[in-house]
Formats: sequence, structure tokens, C-alpha cells
Amino acid sequence: MNVSTPEWLYPRPDLPPVLDPAEADVTINLWLLPKFSMLTLYSLLEPLRVANRFGRSLFAWRLFSSDGGAVTASNGVTVDVDASLDAARVYDNLLVVASYDAEATVRPAQWAVLRQVAAHGGLLGALDTGAFILARAGLLAGVEVALHWESHAAFVEEFPTLSLSEAAYCFDRQRLTGGGGASSLDLMMALIEREFGASLAAAVSRQLVHQRRADPPASLSVSDAEPLPRSVRRAESVMEANLAQPLAIPEICRRVGQSQRQLNRLFRQYRGETVKARYLSLRLDRARQLLADSRISVTQAALAAGFGQPAHFSRAYRTRFDESPRMTAARGQRLD
Repeated sequence: MNVSTPEWLYPRPDLPPVLDPAEADVTINLWLLPKFSMLTLYSLLEPLRVANRFGRSLFAWRLFSSDGGAVTASNGVTVDVDASLDAARVYDNLLVVASYDAEATVRPAQWAVLRQVAAHGGLLGALDTGAFILARAGLLAGVEVALHWESHAAFVEEFPTLSLSEAAYCFDRQRLTGGGGASSLDLMMALIEREFGASLAAAVSRQLVHQRRADPPASLSVSDAEPLPRSVRRAESVMEANLAQPLAIPEICRRVGQSQRQLNRLFRQYRGETVKARYLSLRLDRARQLLADSRISVTQAALAAGFGQPAHFSRAYRTRFDESPRMTAARGQRLD
């Protein structure tokens, strides 16, 4: 019996995996910001490289920086790029790859390129904290937005009218956003499926030994993977819901249904600090995220973390992070 071979089943080892844009059906343009995640970049490019091995000239990619110079990732590895984004003629498939201090080096010329892509109806994407850049340019209105879970609080503070998703990535019409890291593999599978069908996406997943999720995976935080007692998880949920207006510790214990002594024992065992110290840590962490990822002032960050007295906030912040709140703010955005 003659059985036809399913499409995209076997890759061809003799095909060059890297193509010139003139040779490829689709070109993906990546704008790398300083301190970007190398894991995110690899997770974006490797599926495209593998897809090209299945017998067609499918994907090419181009790397851009803000000034045309090499870009250093957060792991210290420097990557050469093809050109400056300002000088590029990009009208489609532009992904912003950012992580720490995402907006620190963005200039008006780059805003113009982003808006140019949007005006032409092209696909715009953002990984990790790149969503801040698209949002600042007014290009995320009316779509679901995904970004790294650590930056959720800062994003909501900056852009309260935008729709933030808990998913690891979102593909909403001509906007593609994601939390970065390893979840970018699934994001690129979604893009490959959109362009060339589910069978190719499945074949690429097999070659990468990657178990693709049928739906965008939920966003993960550090605590999701830790085997914490239910009382500790509930107490931290109560704390995180009341950072701007802190509750008294006895009230937290009442809501959790534990005595203060027992809850302190659990927190010392699983978190290495008391309930009060953990609550303070969460509030200071929130302030640091806001200062690093948004443009709010030091005073606003203090209030958002439940500190009514600036002096108290500054002392506690310096003790935890070994720098002042203004030093954190100065690295990324603006001062009071």
C-alpha cells in the first residue's frame, strides 16, 4: 500500500538554516535593547532556524539596535546587529526584545519606526518588558498584553486602562506580547502556525524536543513552584492585595485562621523571616519594581508600597537593597 509522507515530517540536513531576507517568505525583525535576555533571543530564533530545514525558504531574521552598535545582554554576552533601527525600512514583523531598564535608551526616532509599522498594519511584538515601549507609544490600546510577571505591578500603575493578561504570551490581532524567557518558544510556535500551519509548528517542536502547550501557559512567579503550606500562601496573597494600605499583623492572622505565633513559625521555616518582615519585604519589592520599570516618582512609589513617611521608606529601602530609592529611579526613568 502506498502511504504518502506527511508534510513537514523530516528536516533536510543539506539546507542552509540561515537565509537572506531576499530569499525568505517571512522576515522577523528583532530590536535588541541593552540588558535583553539571551534566553529570550535564542528562544525566538531557534524555531525559525529549525523551520528552514524542512525544505522551504521560510524565515529570515534581522537584528537591530538603537544606534547600530553591538548590544550586550543581561548575561554579559555582546551580540552584533545588522543595522540601526532608525535607518531600517521596517514595515512588518518587528519584535522589541527588552528586559532591564527597557526605556532608558529609547529615542524619538525609534518611536517613529514603531508607529510606522503600526500605520502599515504590520505585526508588532514585545518580549519581557518590551511592552512598556509599545504602550508608551500608544500601540497597545484595545488588545490583551502579556509581559514578565515581575513587571505587572509597574505596568498597571503606568497604564491602568490597558488590558493586562496573566498568560505567558498573547497573540491579539497584530500585536504579539510575551513574558520572555523559555515561554518565547511557545510564542514562536504560535507565529509559525499562523504563517505556515499547525503541522510545521508541530514538526519544529519535535526537532527542538519541546512539548508545546496547546494554549498560552499561565504566567509563573517564583512562589508558584515552591511547596508552601496553605497558610503561608494565603497570608502572602492577603499581603500582596494590601500593599498600598498595609494591614496589622493580627488582622492577617485572623484572615488566614492562624495564631500569630504559629504563622510566624511557618514563615520562619519556609521564608526565613517573620510575618512582619515578609510583609515589609513584599512592600519594598513592589516599590523597587515600580521605580525600575515605570516613570512614577519616588514619592509615588513609596505611597504605592504603603509608606506615608519618606524618611522611613528611604531607610528601609536602603537596608534591603543597599541603595537609595533615587539611585534605582535614576537608572531607568526619572527622579522626584
